[in-house]
Amino acid sequence: MAAVSEVEAVVRGDAALLEDDLAEFLGSLAGPGGAAPSASSVYEGALWRSLYGPVSDAVGSKVGQEALPPAAGAPGGGRAPLRPSMVYWAYRNYRGFPDESDGEVAPAELAAIRRAAVAVRILLKAAVALDDIQDGSAVRYGEPALHAAHGVPLALNAGSWLIAAALAHAADPAVVRSLLRAVGQGLTGQAVDISARSAQTRAELTAASREERVEFWESTAALKTGTLFWMPLDAAVAALDVVEDERRTLDEAMRKLGLASQLFNDLTDFVPEFGRGKTHEDFDGLGNRVSLELVDSERIGLDGARLKPFVLGHPKLEETLLGLAAEAVELKRAAKEAVHGVCRSERSAAYFDVTIERKGHVIDRLLQAVQKRSGA
Repeated sequence: MAAVSEVEAVVRGDAALLEDDLAEFLGSLAGPGGAAPSASSVYEGALWRSLYGPVSDAVGSKVGQEALPPAAGAPGGGRAPLRPSMVYWAYRNYRGFPDESDGEVAPAELAAIRRAAVAVRILLKAAVALDDIQDGSAVRYGEPALHAAHGVPLALNAGSWLIAAALAHAADPAVVRSLLRAVGQGLTGQAVDISARSAQTRAELTAASREERVEFWESTAALKTGTLFWMPLDAAVAALDVVEDERRTLDEAMRKLGLASQLFNDLTDFVPEFGRGKTHEDFDGLGNRVSLELVDSERIGLDGARLKPFVLGHPKLEETLLGLAAEAVELKRAAKEAVHGVCRSERSAAYFDVTIERKGHVIDRLLQAVQKRSGA
């Protein structure tokens, strides 16, 4: 396998380029670095406070996945932590590393990739802003959620504006089509997930077979969470015109990563050391895979007050946690293996691993934690 330090230098260089492009995007709103301007009119001051300020806060917030720490002398230098992008992994995989291009980089293609990477990051920020409103989450990654800082109306408007801005920034028709599909999938998955809190859907789920409940969860998670993994890659391969069979391989791999990530999110509600203060909170709906595995329509009602003690006291809870944690690890392993199958080089495979393991490593740690507590 290629030396990690060699590959990481390229990852850092690409990530630094993305941060520069994001800073340029913010700067285009109102001033250098997106800084609040000295208002020359009442309108400009109001525009900054009501839109550009919230947008700047949204785009500048943490993205959740572990970043590469600053490193003196590395691309990006000692500035803020850098977050790699799957868009650039696709570019390196299909167009080569800097020393492999022989100076024949197509400027228009690289420009499309750069715009796509920015558009993807903006859409991810929009998704976070809107999701926090829908879930009533006041904190995101240790920071105040956008709606907690600016109020629901402005946060909702900023999230919607970011979607339009991302599509406009992408520019390339093929990339825009890909991103539009991603937006539609994400909103569809979010709608079904929200429906799991309604009395009718809860009743239907508790009356359904286990197979039907799992199918409900997988369909929703693939749209809601899987899209977050799928979107960067599909936007990139659209810009690069990657052959269809490899696109399908990547699509399925990202679906698996999405399911693994959602399993991790669901399981953290039951594992205090990973819940970060939110343990045992997600009982207002039946969207959690653990609850869907254990629910019994003959023994519990539809309200969260009865569901919570039922699930926490279920004799098969630990067995279920262990099985689902192992399933998440296997999904991640299968996804990585599939992507490695389309990698053009060992360096490309290493680039992918550096990028995906920023969050992937905690999936492995979760299994270890569940095994330890269950004595497995």
